[in-house]
Amino acid sequence: MTTTRHHPKSAPLTTAQVDAFAAELDALRARTRASLGAADARHIRRVYAAVRYTGLAGRTLLFVGAFVPSLLIPAWLLGVLLLTLSKILENMELAHNVIHGQYDWMRDPRFEGRSYEWDMPGTADNWRHSHNYRHHTYTNVRGMDDDLGYGLLRLFPEQRWRPFHLTQPLIAVVFALLFQWGIAVQELKFGRLFKGRTSLKAMRQQMAPVQRKAAWQLFKDYLLFPALAGPGFLVVFTGNLVANGIRSVWTWLVIFCGHFTAEVQTYPRSCLDGESRGHWYLRQLHGSSNLAGSRWLDLMTGNLSHQIEHHLFPELPASRYRSMAVEVRAICARYGQHYNAGSLVAQFSQVLWRILRHAWPSRPRRLVMESTTA
Repeated sequence: MTTTRHHPKSAPLTTAQVDAFAAELDALRARTRASLGAADARHIRRVYAAVRYTGLAGRTLLFVGAFVPSLLIPAWLLGVLLLTLSKILENMELAHNVIHGQYDWMRDPRFEGRSYEWDMPGTADNWRHSHNYRHHTYTNVRGMDDDLGYGLLRLFPEQRWRPFHLTQPLIAVVFALLFQWGIAVQELKFGRLFKGRTSLKAMRQQMAPVQRKAAWQLFKDYLLFPALAGPGFLVVFTGNLVANGIRSVWTWLVIFCGHFTAEVQTYPRSCLDGESRGHWYLRQLHGSSNLAGSRWLDLMTGNLSHQIEHHLFPELPASRYRSMAVEVRAICARYGQHYNAGSLVAQFSQVLWRILRHAWPSRPRRLVMESTTA
């Protein structure tokens, strides 16, 4: 017998139903993988080109603003806009999806998941472990998924309340602005050092790759490019600073809306005992939430607007999620399973509610467990 957390808006399933649910999702995965081809390759190559050209155009306009005072404001604004677009596309639709191995089948070294390095302070190697492995394997399992509050925020009543959580509305704002740095140090787990679970020497060794990567990012955006502008140093410096800041806030917004809305569930470690493939699928489904919107929203979120599909099929090209979502919804409906989707405004309002509500002490809610039997 296997136990799993039961979603209050979903029907309880027997073991046979859970297995059948998994079989239908497996079949969808197999059909989609078999159909991958030229259109998928063309999509990611176009994104790659868009990242390069919008980044080049954005940086060029910042230099125009630096050297042509009469064009300072319009050139700076448009430059920041294009550079921000480039950085968001690179992190969300290109890097995140490539690092998942979604395009390894192309055999193109530019899109090789095990070697791609992205444009942010954190290393791709650390991300492959903290995100691809731990987060996607132990999604929303307390004590196993480090993404639950990122060690800073209390977002679920099951999390232990401490007095510093009273400041979490302010912490959330700072965290959003510096989110790329939070991702950079997530895998380091400084708490182990403070608790005496690792040595300072070991921590320094683990930090070395991150320090090198962060130093390069700081040098590139805040010294090299601004210095090339000479007397326009501050024009380029502030342009890069604002572009990086907007990217951080947008990434934070998308990720939090994908995992911390009102109906998202968390799980005790015991749910992993004998967890079947079907129960893993259910945990991914009930631990994620989607954003309803246009194809433009899909692109700007790296298709994490379909967070549910991403967690069900993380190795498949994200550009397929919109079409796959139609069938995933139908499968969920057949088995009486809740499919969490809403507008960006609606989902983000629920995230804000969690941040504010759980800043205050509350009694942990009783876990509702579902037993599945044949």
